Amino acid sequence: RFNSDRGCHYRWPEWIRICMDNNLTRSMSAKGCSPDNAAAEGFFGRLKQEFFHKRSFAGVSMDGFINMLNDYMVWYRDRRIKTEFGMSIMDRRRELGLVA
Repeated sequence: RFNSDRGCHYRWPEWIRICMDNNLTRSMSAKGCSPDNAAAEGFFGRLKQEFFHKRSFAGVSMDGFINMLNDYMVWYRDRRIKTEFGMSIMDRRRELGLVA
């Protein structure tokens, strides 16, 4: 299943063919229903702002980029402070007894 936010690719004939060839079901969020994808959009916006736009990747190999992205994801999960909690998500999970 492939979900779209009604981008232009949704009706592109070649995209429709690719989905059909690979047994993918196209679906889309309800028009004007932003909560459907708000969490994902918010995360990818932060990823671009905090990771991608702040550095140059000139001369970085694909493996190097993947390692840098992995390091960011670990930082995001384990150490990034979420202002709502005043601590990282992992610290919050520990506080709630959800992880050791």
